[in-house]
This record gives sequence, C-alpha cells and structure tokens, in this order.
Amino acid sequence: MQEFLVEIITTVPDGTDPAEVDQRRAAEAVRAKELAAAGNLVRLWRPVGELRSIGLWRAADEADLHTNVLGTLPLRAWMSFAVTAVQSHPNDPAKADAAV
Repeated sequence: MQEFLVEIITTVPDGTDPAEVDQRRAAEAVRAKELAAAGNLVRLWRPVGELRSIGLWRAADEADLHTNVLGTLPLRAWMSFAVTAVQSHPNDPAKADAAV
C-alpha cells in the first residue's frame, strides 16, 4: 500500500437544503470509520481555525485512492483534493521506534 497526504476542501453549494448537508455529513462520518477500519484512512487533521482537512491515506496507488477510497465519500461531489504521494524518510522517528 502506498501512502498519500490529502488536503480536502469541502464547499457546499449555495442553496443546498440544510437537511441534505446534515445527512451527507452523518454518512461521511460513518464512511470515514469504515475506511479507517479497512486501513485506508490512517490519520485526519483539521488546521486550527480553518475549514479544510489534511489526512494520511493508504491505497494501492493514486488511481485506487481516487476511485475506490476518496470517490466513495458521501461529500465527494462537494470536495476538492490535493494529493501528494509520500514515502518514509530515512530519519523518520517512527522507523527508529519500530527498530527498538
């Protein structure tokens, strides 16, 4: 599995029924838990004071990430993504912890 940093910005279209927004957000929370259990969603952060998220995601490749992972999010139609493939750095502290 490859790892990706994904910045997500969600923009709800003007005039969208608030009930639809609430329904999709609830479904999004459920789907995020499913993707975490499957190992696709590793971590998710929200920068302080901002309405965007940054996550560490895993997928077979970038196409799989877009199609079978991010593409299954209930808010997908309202989202834009900035995807960066990442790999472990030789000085990653987590690698040192794993070697102990």
